[in-house]
Order: sequence, then C-alpha cells, then structure tokens
Amino acid sequence: MPAANMKNGVIKIAVLVNLQAGDQSRQFLEGCVSEGRSMGFTVDTFVSGADKSRCAEIAAGIAHADYDGFIFAYGEIGEIAGDLALSPNGDDFFFDIFKPIAGKGIKIVTFETFPSENYKPLDGLITTFQDDAGLARLSLDVLLSYTRKYADRPVRFIRIGCDPGIPFLDRRTRVFDEYVRKGAMVEAASINMGGMKNPEHAAWEGIAEVLLRFPPGSVDAIWSPYDKFAEGCVQALVSADRQDIKLVSIGISNDVIRVMQRYRDVWLANVAVDPKLAGTVNMRILAAALADETLPDTVSFTPQLLKAEDLNYAVNIVNISVMVPAWGDAWGLFDHYPWMNDLKKAEEKYLRIPPVTVSLTAPLVMP
Repeated sequence: MPAANMKNGVIKIAVLVNLQAGDQSRQFLEGCVSEGRSMGFTVDTFVSGADKSRCAEIAAGIAHADYDGFIFAYGEIGEIAGDLALSPNGDDFFFDIFKPIAGKGIKIVTFETFPSENYKPLDGLITTFQDDAGLARLSLDVLLSYTRKYADRPVRFIRIGCDPGIPFLDRRTRVFDEYVRKGAMVEAASINMGGMKNPEHAAWEGIAEVLLRFPPGSVDAIWSPYDKFAEGCVQALVSADRQDIKLVSIGISNDVIRVMQRYRDVWLANVAVDPKLAGTVNMRILAAALADETLPDTVSFTPQLLKAEDLNYAVNIVNISVMVPAWGDAWGLFDHYPWMNDLKKAEEKYLRIPPVTVSLTAPLVMP
C-alpha cells in the first residue's frame, strides 16, 4: 500500500454511524466492513443511536485510540432520528468533535454529514453525500412520466414536507419549487408537518385531511422527499380508497420495499442511493487517502430508480440487485487503483486455508 502510515503493519479504521440500528445503518456498516477487511484492514464499528452526547463520546474515544482512518455517516439524518433540530450552525457540532481526530493525523471521510455547499476545510476530511438535487429531479421526472396523460391541464401535485432547516430536505424542496416555477406541474396543496416527530403518522393525518378537499380526478400525485413521509402517505391513500393518486418517494429501507410491493398500484417508484454501496465506496476513498492518492474534497452518489413493478415478495434491501441489476454496482467507483486489487488478492491468499488431506494408511496426527 503506497505511502501508507502503517503501525506495526496494520491499518485500523473506525466507522461511526449516527443513526438508530436499522436497515440503513446495517447496510452502510456492511459495505465498510466487507470492503475494509477485503484489503486486510482492521475495522471497528460504532452506532450512536442518533444521540448527540453518545456520538461525541464515541468520537472522543476514537480520537484517543490508535486509528489510522475514520468514517462517519448520517450526521444530517441522524439529527432527525434523534429529534434534534439543526441550528443554522448545526454543522459546527460535527466539526468540533472531528477536530481532535483530524489533529491526530487521522484521515476522515464523512457521508451525509456536511452538505457540499457548506463544506469547510478541515485537515484530512473528505465529505461524500447523496446528490439531493439529482434524487429530486429523477423522482419528479418519473412521477411526471406516469401522470402526463392530461392534455387539457397541468399535472397537479400534493407536496409534503416540514419546516425549513433540515438541509437535505431543503435541497430537495428547492428542486420541486424550480419545477413549479417552470410550469412543469402545479402545486395543488402543500402539507407542512412542522417538525419531524413521528413523521409516518403526521404524514398520514396530513394527507387524510387534504383528501377531503380534493374529489377523485382533481389531483394526480403526491411527491414525498423522504421515505418516512411516504409510508404515511400511502396508508392514507389506501384507507381513503384513493388509488387515483400516485406516489413516488425518495429513500430506501426494507419497510419501503414491502409497502411498495403491497400497494404497487399507488406507490409506483422510489429513488435512492444504496447505503451498502455508500459504505463500500467510503472505505475505498479512505484507503486512497491513506495511500496519499490525490482525491477531491467532495464526492456525490448518483441516485438509482426502483420501480414497484420490478419488485417481487422475495426482494429485500440485501438482495435487491437480483431484480435491479444496477443497484449496488460499485464498478468504477474508486476501484481504479491497482494496489487495492493487489491488497485484496494478498488478503484472500493469506486467509485461504489449504485443503486437508487424510491418508487411510498413515496415522492421523493432530497439529
């Protein structure tokens, strides 16, 4: 491994996910661990439970340990999961807990923590994120493709969201506003749930109330910028027997896949980034940083489309690539360094156990 700062021939990586244990955290960690160990790294994982105090405590422990690299994920979404509103300077919390780590010379890669437009230089930090504008555009284009059957009027949308101040939702909402300004669609109603407390139930209540004002045929679709909203939206539509209104969302989990399968006539599609792929690529980026390769300060992940019609009841977030071949495809994403493949081959050879040959004539000798 070129130019690596190895200690006793070992590369040690810490991965901290700022979420509750769930599909996203498990898949991201799986991507990090499997990729890191395939190159012979020691990978330790931590989950903060979206608790700010716990997050800071774990980060402090990492700063005082002998790690070479640090991956941190879901700062923005973790704030939501912990029901902690982001202040205008909410990013400062993460910079403060990362400074001691960077000060030790530990390389840092983050995912979904620092929005690209607010990126601040911090020695040893590379930030990766979902392309929120791309997620919004792809989801809206797909929804428009399903509903552009009305030659006599524009497509009418219901938008669901919450108060400004949640960066990734704000970025997605700006794209929706752009489509409305350009006349691609009309906002028939907007549901503001205020905060993010119990988003599924709040979305259900909000949609149920709005539907009373819109008889069948007067509104065409709901755009959900977050999967937790979408789960409540589809329940409200089904309860009201409103299959005339279609739904497309952003964000993936096993719950999303199951509900999409069950109500595929309503929940038509979902746009997302594979969390395992994000973990895999974050580990590759960190490995390249440890090898002093030249890297960009920011890296974004292109969204992928999941259509309900392409799913069956055997599909889940782990095996979804069987039905959607492009899902989780990391080919070409920071795998163009020959030494990474050399590391993997060496590690595979090191771990390979030679076959045991038993002679029927010689006595069996235990090692």
